[in-house]
Amino acid sequence: MGKQVALSVKCIHCDASLMDDKVQFSGHASVKVNVETEHDRGVLWMSSVYGDYDKKLSIEVEDGEIVGMFCPHCNKELSSVEHCRFCEAPMVEFVIRAGGVVLICSRNGCTNHHIEFRDVGSEMSKFYYEYGF
Repeated sequence: MGKQVALSVKCIHCDASLMDDKVQFSGHASVKVNVETEHDRGVLWMSSVYGDYDKKLSIEVEDGEIVGMFCPHCNKELSSVEHCRFCEAPMVEFVIRAGGVVLICSRNGCTNHHIEFRDVGSEMSKFYYEYGF
């Protein structure tokens, strides 16, 4: 198995950390966001390990349902202008503390996600320094 990378992420709007040490997956802090469906609001904790799909929800979300994700600090939506290349749902964006952004699909059950470096030189350097690739 390859090296596990636990990403530390923050809000795209207010720069506040989205990490929650109280809920952990694989020994790492989770990513905590507020979620909203057509019928309910709650909290989602996701594994911060890239490629690990473990999560915990405080509400019921149907498989295939699209959820809005919001910063628990500023309450702004974490949506991206991008849409999922597999299911067309809106992507959700988080800033990686070490550089770059990670985007995940907002459809429950879709596993599409990827990392982007928009300022390739400086962001990749920070990312590689942090994670040692």
